Amino acid sequence: MEKLIITCCVTGAEVTKQHNPAVPYTPEEISRSTYEAYNAGASIVHLHVREDDGTPTQDAEVYRRNMELIREKCPDIIIQVSTGGAVWMSDGDRIQPVKLKPEMASLDCGTCNFGNQIFKNTPDTMRFFAEEMKKHGVKPEFEIFERGWVENAKWLAREGLVDEPLHFDFIMGAPGTMTAGLKDLIYMTESIPPGSTWTVGGIGRYQLPMAAAAIMLGGHVRVGFEDNVYYSKDVLAKSNAQLVERVVRLAGELGREIATPDEAREILNIRRA
Repeated sequence: MEKLIITCCVTGAEVTKQHNPAVPYTPEEISRSTYEAYNAGASIVHLHVREDDGTPTQDAEVYRRNMELIREKCPDIIIQVSTGGAVWMSDGDRIQPVKLKPEMASLDCGTCNFGNQIFKNTPDTMRFFAEEMKKHGVKPEFEIFERGWVENAKWLAREGLVDEPLHFDFIMGAPGTMTAGLKDLIYMTESIPPGSTWTVGGIGRYQLPMAAAAIMLGGHVRVGFEDNVYYSKDVLAKSNAQLVERVVRLAGELGREIATPDEAREILNIRRA
């Protein structure tokens, strides 16, 4: 099997210090948490940013400051900015960090219920985001909450709006979206185009079983506070790094080596920035 790429989603837009005091907000906190996860074995950071009070933002200048500090601490890590932002943000807000030319960015491929809210991604939104990513030389990671979203990613490829090979991230177990069983994951992996790569991120208690399944099936793993603030039932995780360290140990037991950032670039067909 290919070496295992570990993505760490260090903060997200919804979790707060009330959920777990270790959730990072400021650029200094986010870069430190990223550095710890990087040292533990993460080769990609999935990056949301916050105002200092924890309010989610897509402001390009806040992203710029976070990215500068991350690159100072771990210069070869792959920075994957979020264009998901928060559900109430406009398309114009959400696309801002792509203009900073990171190596990767998330691209959500459909609309879904998201807790008690609606996360809206129309065909026009997807087309706009894909065009901006291609213009700035940013590789999209297709965020997939439902099976039909894979078809939307294929449509973007047919339209020439994204370049193959494609890379998918299956977000599984979020309330209101696809469930997180082994059969669900296999169904998703069998639906993507030949030659594509994939990662899975399980939400909450599904993070660990989905990580284990991905290691065995030859996929890649996403962990971190955005998706899960617990280490085990009723036990808060001490850090993002602790969640990464567990995946590294499990991968070692199952015979998967961990990819460095440059090895991840080769697997994902990314040219280093």
